[in-house]
Amino acid sequence: MHFDDGLYTWITGLAHRAPGPLDTAVSLWSDFGLALFAVLMVLAWWRARPLGSARTALALAAPLIVVAAYVVNDLFKMAVHEQRPCQTLHTVTVEACPPLGDWSFPSNHAAIAAAAAVAILLTDRALGTIAVPAALLMGASRVWIGAHYPHDVVIGLLVGTAVAAALAPAARRSAPVVERLADTRLRPLVTAR
Repeated sequence: MHFDDGLYTWITGLAHRAPGPLDTAVSLWSDFGLALFAVLMVLAWWRARPLGSARTALALAAPLIVVAAYVVNDLFKMAVHEQRPCQTLHTVTVEACPPLGDWSFPSNHAAIAAAAAVAILLTDRALGTIAVPAALLMGASRVWIGAHYPHDVVIGLLVGTAVAAALAPAARRSAPVVERLADTRLRPLVTAR
């Protein structure tokens, strides 16, 4: 039993009673919404190029930060081995339950979305105002479709945020590498000058 079993079953019950188009939209977001973060990272990189090497360095490091957050989060998953709530609680879910051994805690989707959102926010505040709410919606969608307990999502968001916040300063310190690249054929990738 988890402290948020009741909240999980209330949310999945609400999803079960929701109009079909809403469930379809949430399911599509949950399954494919991470692509938005990739687009926002590309936009953040493009917009950072004229704003200096430190910001460009962070924009270029954003995908690596996301991968690091995924790895850290997956290590938690392998250590904890929490079954999906749709395996342990008998409730109807929007999406089919992942198979046994596809661990629930913490949510990889939430960790990836949070890491991307923080990296984007630190690179470009305007794009961050899109990325941060999108990360929260990604986490909420994972509970709505029945794939995660609420605590899986909260911890996933915290892991992604912590990893991104920890790695962002190191990414900024790689600005001298970006400056050196500006003197090579890779110049268009790192500066708009």
